[in-house]
Amino acid sequence: MLASWYDEQGSAAEVLRVGELPDPHPGPGEVRVRVSVSGVNPGDTKKCRGWLGSSMPYPRVVPHSDAAGVVDEVGEGVDAHRVGQRVWVYGAQSYRPFGTAAQFTVVPDAQAVPLPGHLSDELGASLGIPGITAHRAVFADGPVDGRTVLVHGVLGGVGSLAAQLARWDGATVIGTVRRGGDLGLIDPAVVPHAVALDSADPAAEIRSYAPDGVHRVVEVSLSANADLDNAVTALDAVIAAYGTHTDRTELPFWPLLFNNVTLRLLGSDDFPAAAKRQAARDLTAAASAGALTVDIGDRHPLEDIAKAHDRVDAGGRGRVLVTVGP
Repeated sequence: MLASWYDEQGSAAEVLRVGELPDPHPGPGEVRVRVSVSGVNPGDTKKCRGWLGSSMPYPRVVPHSDAAGVVDEVGEGVDAHRVGQRVWVYGAQSYRPFGTAAQFTVVPDAQAVPLPGHLSDELGASLGIPGITAHRAVFADGPVDGRTVLVHGVLGGVGSLAAQLARWDGATVIGTVRRGGDLGLIDPAVVPHAVALDSADPAAEIRSYAPDGVHRVVEVSLSANADLDNAVTALDAVIAAYGTHTDRTELPFWPLLFNNVTLRLLGSDDFPAAAKRQAARDLTAAASAGALTVDIGDRHPLEDIAKAHDRVDAGGRGRVLVTVGP
């Protein structure tokens, strides 16, 4: 099969290879997926670069955890009727050496989720890490129907999906962007209240939409927003953080304590298996109902995977995809 891999860590241009590898085959409880589109996440590029001193977990790694494609082979114990089924894939390279940057990937049966016929491969390949992280951030502490959810970085991959999921469940969503010039990019049907963090008093603006405080915060940068979150959270609120810009993040401890705020830290590879399965069901249901859309940014052929990694590292809006199949 045609695949991309790295045998050592470093910059994408230096270490990513593209060529032929042996076709994989599923073991018991696994399926093989013929990949059409592979999704690229910041975690994929960080693993490749050796971020935070991480080492090679396996002698060879085929990167990427997310994809869409078609089941073409099943292992022992898996329903043979799955062959030919369109699926979206999550967690392919989570504690496993061979991800989705290849013509075939093998995953446990549950991690190949049926993709309804009216949904695109591009959307399917965008539901894995960002979608499951967004779902956990919104729902780990219960439903949000009737609640107010603040989503920082609402135009980002996780933030956008978190806002849509919260809205789908009946929450009132307040979204933030870094610059006032980005406010016009927000869909008011999903995010009726939007605040720019470079405004004169973003906390007062958020409080104008939620006088009693927000109940959930989906946090993309805890180090940047800890004081703001403290200023706008309600009693017993939850701050669910999946990112920060300063490793040793300072918190306004006593104000948060007196407000009984829960701080939830989210590492997507290690969410409970049951939470991932529930997220997969809910993401598919919401997408099927037309409640989820994804902004697609760059698309690159597998031969240009290094450019895709560089695009993710450079930031910017839109999901970055690698086209593998026809």
